[in-house]
Amino acid sequence: MAGTPGGPIRVAVVGGGCAALTAAFELTRPEHQGKYKVTVYQMGWRLGGKGASGRGVAGRVEEHGLHLWMGFYENAFRLMRECYAERKRVFPGCRIAEWRDAFKPAPDVGVADRSGEGWAFWLAHFPPGQGEPGDPVSGGPFTVAGYLRQAVMLVVELLRSAGAMEKLERAGAAAPGSAPAPEAVAEAISVLLRYGQLATTAAILEAGDLLRIAAEQFFPQFFTTIGSPVAPLLEMLAVTARRQLEILVEGDRELRRVWQVIDLILAVLRGSIRCGLALDARGFDAINEHDWREWLRMHGASAHALDSGFMRGIYDLVFAYEDGDIARPRLAAGVALRGAMRMFFTYRGSLFWRMGAGMGDVVFAPLYQVLKHRGVQFRFFHRLRNVGLAPQKEGEAAYVEALDFDVQARVVGGKEYEPLVELHHLPSWPSQPDYAQLVDGDKLEREGRAFEAAWEKRRAGVKKLRVTRDFDLVVLGVSMGALPEVASELVEREARWRDMVRHVKTVPTQSFQIWMNESPAQLGWPHPPANLSGFMEPFDTWADMSHLVPEESWKEPVRSIAYFCGVLPDAAVNGEGVSGVFHREQRDAVRSNAIRFLNTGAGQLWPGAVRDGEFRWEMLAAEGKAKAGKGTQRFDTQYWAANVNPSDRYVQSLPGSLVYRISPLDMTFDNMTIAGDWTASGLDSGCIESAVMSGLLAAHAIAGKPGLKEIVGYNHP
Repeated sequence: MAGTPGGPIRVAVVGGGCAALTAAFELTRPEHQGKYKVTVYQMGWRLGGKGASGRGVAGRVEEHGLHLWMGFYENAFRLMRECYAERKRVFPGCRIAEWRDAFKPAPDVGVADRSGEGWAFWLAHFPPGQGEPGDPVSGGPFTVAGYLRQAVMLVVELLRSAGAMEKLERAGAAAPGSAPAPEAVAEAISVLLRYGQLATTAAILEAGDLLRIAAEQFFPQFFTTIGSPVAPLLEMLAVTARRQLEILVEGDRELRRVWQVIDLILAVLRGSIRCGLALDARGFDAINEHDWREWLRMHGASAHALDSGFMRGIYDLVFAYEDGDIARPRLAAGVALRGAMRMFFTYRGSLFWRMGAGMGDVVFAPLYQVLKHRGVQFRFFHRLRNVGLAPQKEGEAAYVEALDFDVQARVVGGKEYEPLVELHHLPSWPSQPDYAQLVDGDKLEREGRAFEAAWEKRRAGVKKLRVTRDFDLVVLGVSMGALPEVASELVEREARWRDMVRHVKTVPTQSFQIWMNESPAQLGWPHPPANLSGFMEPFDTWADMSHLVPEESWKEPVRSIAYFCGVLPDAAVNGEGVSGVFHREQRDAVRSNAIRFLNTGAGQLWPGAVRDGEFRWEMLAAEGKAKAGKGTQRFDTQYWAANVNPSDRYVQSLPGSLVYRISPLDMTFDNMTIAGDWTASGLDSGCIESAVMSGLLAAHAIAGKPGLKEIVGYNHP
């Protein structure tokens, strides 16, 4: 649909999350020469969606939850690298001017294991991956066959590692020569298997050599069919892995963990061969109807490996518990397998990356500044109420006729709201709006308007945008949880939208942050700063965020910061019917959960944090009169969140649900595309990379750019 004759095409971007802003970034690239005029409509006073953060007491960073970037986020890092380069040219005074200052490697990663003595932590330091995320990509294992080859090489190295840990010598090289024929490798495997089992370390290492040779010289033919000579070798190695795990249940903990990972990778390889994933045009998506654990169990993974901290950590990282019930772990096998392969085999620079300030400061403030400089207009305090469709006419494609907004507040003088504040020469988002810029700001502040809450109905006015008069195209970038309310006409008109809303589920999450006046070392943590999953419920994921202390403005000494998060049991089905009273009740529940967790679980992480069976509450940092609080009252000076708002809920990748996701490329409604981590993005999981990929696809749907081959890792048919 064209814009004003001779003028630009007007694009209304609804929502300020990473997917929506990515689409805006792409559509306003200089190479488009002003073809698209973009306006972003956002409820409340800040951008970021689930990634929004704000600055509160003492300039402290207050996040929606724990946000870390992974080293395989190629598209997201490329976006930020380009954004920082452009911001540096037009806003040279920003203190964090380079993307390498905004993101720092976080190579120390851990999982927690339950044992008879309590909790034990498996910490690993991942070596730097080649290059940096966002560098130009040439090749890479972005196919099922490519990933499987990497998995084979990893399991070979782990077999060698296990042999070394057992301090056993190899009897000698049993593998064929450097360039054997396929028949020779098959015969060598046959000879090895005649023993009935791989009973010695020498035989296990010989099996590893054969796997390596098959992967290096005869890939993928040896790994794509059930009749492959590699298949029985993998089966026998699995028997060996299970035997070793039975022996090591109460033995060498480090060696047991290595064998658990070996066991899981062997199950992946066997399952991939049995299911013919490398030959299926759907790739990993062919197994998305199965739960990840169940699929691995079907292909021989042992109970010990399936209950390992490594497996629980994967479910924890993506909040994969249906309805927030930790007794119901559910994660689509294909999504999990693709994510694990990308995470471990394609990361660059570092497995994880920490942001040098809040996510709002590091990601969304630069995006806002660059987009505004490009001419993008921002309409804050605009809450979408309805996407209106034109009446259905025979032979005419359905299209969006109107966008209805509640204007939550008006800006004094009709100006555009200026959302950022500067802290330590860094543009940042405050945790509260600047009421001085708003008409009747004092009154709005006294009334405690919840501008970001679904239950806040008070408004200063309404606005209706009409197609051809106010916009030509729409990028619908609101969260999945908000669709039933704001897109009811779309859901009613189109069966696929009804199915998507019904089957693509969301879950509430809970989080808390604490600031302490003792360092992790003083508290008894003997390791480098790390992020950890698989830990005690309900806050199973923790990260040491003490590197943020210099970014904040505490008068009293703060020596450590810790973030915790986990799922929250779903008391409101998919976020429907949430009220202010319900939100307060859930916040009270999160507070109680956090206090109980600190009393019972903090001592496992930090032995020095507990005295006489209770958390040392006086360690928590506070400012002013709040320092007078005693006992658990001191917790009230910290920050916690019950993310029950429909737009704050995490979008899950449940088994059987992925086929119901709609792609931004599928413009069911003629002048509208969609953007968000809830769409079919090619990664299909709740993370920044998935959101950015979705935004790139939305831009492609409108402008034909970027090319689909330019979206790293996007290989859907």
